[in-house]
Amino acid sequence: MRLYESVLIARQDITAAQVETMADEFAEIITSAGGSIKKREYWGLRALAYRIKKNRKGHYVMFNLETGPEALKEYERIMGLNEDVLRFINIRIEEVEEGPSIMMQVKTERPTRGGRDDRDERDSSERNSGKVESNDSAADEKSED
Repeated sequence: MRLYESVLIARQDITAAQVETMADEFAEIITSAGGSIKKREYWGLRALAYRIKKNRKGHYVMFNLETGPEALKEYERIMGLNEDVLRFINIRIEEVEEGPSIMMQVKTERPTRGGRDDRDERDSSERNSGKVESNDSAADEKSED
C-alpha cells in the first residue's frame, strides 16, 4: 500500500454539510477496498485562482490516504463522475505530516510596520545630511576661488 495526498474542490453552491457527506462517500470507497484514511481536513470555501465551470469559489477537502492502485483508480473514477467535484488531484507522498497542514495553520500577523511619521523623519534626516554635504562642497569651491 502506498501513501497519497488527495485534494478535491467541490462546487460553491453546495453546503458544507453536503461536502462532508460527499467526502464520507469518497472515504468509504478507500476503506471498503482495504485502504485507510490517515488524515482528513476541510479547508473551507475559498476563492479560486480562475473560474472553473462558472464557479469563482470552491469547497476544498484534503485526504491523506493509504491504499493500493486499484482502489485509487476507482476513487478517481467516482470523483470524475460526480458533478459536484470541480477538480481533484492525487499525488504520491513518502510520509504523512503530523499535525495540521499548512492550509489549516493559523496565519501569523504581519509584523507591525512603521507609520508615515517614521518614514518622514528618516527621509528628512537623509535630505538634511545631503544638503549639508552639498553646502560644504559649494563652500569649498568658493574658498578655492
